[in-house]
Amino acid sequence: MTAHRTGARCRSCSSTDLTVFLSLGDMPLSDGFLEPRQLVDTEPRFPLDVAFCSTCALVQILETVPPEQLFGADYPYFSSFTDTLLKHSEANVQERIAERRLGADSLVVELASNDGYLLQYYKANGVPVLGIDPAPGPVAAARAKGIDSLQAFFGSEFAKGLVNEGRRADVIHANNVLAHVADTNGFVEGVATLLKDTGVAVIEVPYVKELIEHGEFDTIYHEHLCYFSVTALRPLFSRHGLYVTRVVPLSIHGGSLRVFVEKKNRPEPSVQDYIDSERRLGLDRLDYYADFSGRVSQIRTELSELLQNLKQQKARIVGYGAAAKGTIMLNYVGIGQETLDFVADRNVHKQGRYIPGVRLPIASPERVLAEQPDFVLILPWNFKDEIMAQQAEYRRRGGRFIVPVPRPTII
Repeated sequence: MTAHRTGARCRSCSSTDLTVFLSLGDMPLSDGFLEPRQLVDTEPRFPLDVAFCSTCALVQILETVPPEQLFGADYPYFSSFTDTLLKHSEANVQERIAERRLGADSLVVELASNDGYLLQYYKANGVPVLGIDPAPGPVAAARAKGIDSLQAFFGSEFAKGLVNEGRRADVIHANNVLAHVADTNGFVEGVATLLKDTGVAVIEVPYVKELIEHGEFDTIYHEHLCYFSVTALRPLFSRHGLYVTRVVPLSIHGGSLRVFVEKKNRPEPSVQDYIDSERRLGLDRLDYYADFSGRVSQIRTELSELLQNLKQQKARIVGYGAAAKGTIMLNYVGIGQETLDFVADRNVHKQGRYIPGVRLPIASPERVLAEQPDFVLILPWNFKDEIMAQQAEYRRRGGRFIVPVPRPTII
């Protein structure tokens, strides 16, 4: 089901030709984990409507929650708790050092640098770094590692300030942040300002093709304003004198793209390969997205029925991973305290809090082994292999896992 939305403008090209193809209803903020004292409060909820721009092919949500509300003093996400992400980042750094011949005279800047999870590997190799991130907790953690970090929202004016101080970047990293930015064009303009003429921006984004094909609706939340294809990225960058020169597929986060962006228009074959592939598949047309809403409803129905059947058999079920996508999954499907006893998470900053909306308590992973439930529902299914490895002893004792996407499955 699709609906044309009057008055809304595309976050990239400002077109009003936007068509909503999925509505998840009013949802709580996915990282708005509650302290016990907040359980008496009514949580804010915001619409989650996803639209396609017929002018530039960008997929986007229509609601913009103020970034200060999303990434403020209580922002609980610390990248370093995910081993898979650390290994992925270290490999990325080693490739860039070798490829760009980076050394003591270089400068690497990361936008949305979090707790220094990536920049620490440059620092260990003697390459000067600068992190920029709006969340005070992760910035403090990065500084504790000796990583030069500024607490700020990045945009064109902020970039001009850095250039005026004599700082320009040989490499700019922006991993899973372009989708988070309300002023999409201002952010890209800032990248163009800060990047040396010979520099490269290395940008990672979840790939909208994987999201649609695998039914990854739970990666849609208020922090993720946009869902990118190469077709949509190219005009966004070229508007600011930047060019996509290479595209590399990544398996992380359920399927992502690593996009290389430079000031010289010298694309490698991979760029046109992606453009041609997306045209063949129809990513540049509304029809491609038309049946997504029905497939999302099917996942909700199947997961709900699976859990209800297990509960009727007196099974004990817990969740694993208090991830942002977990908030959406639990709230959209309607999974609360009647189904799950608790949700386990390694992140000590989340333990003792409650999942937004459904108010499930968050505990340490040790509680899974202590109580040995019959089933563990893996909410960050994109890290299911890492989680099952961490919980090998639970599995050895007969515990089983439920993976909700792309189809609810018991392992």
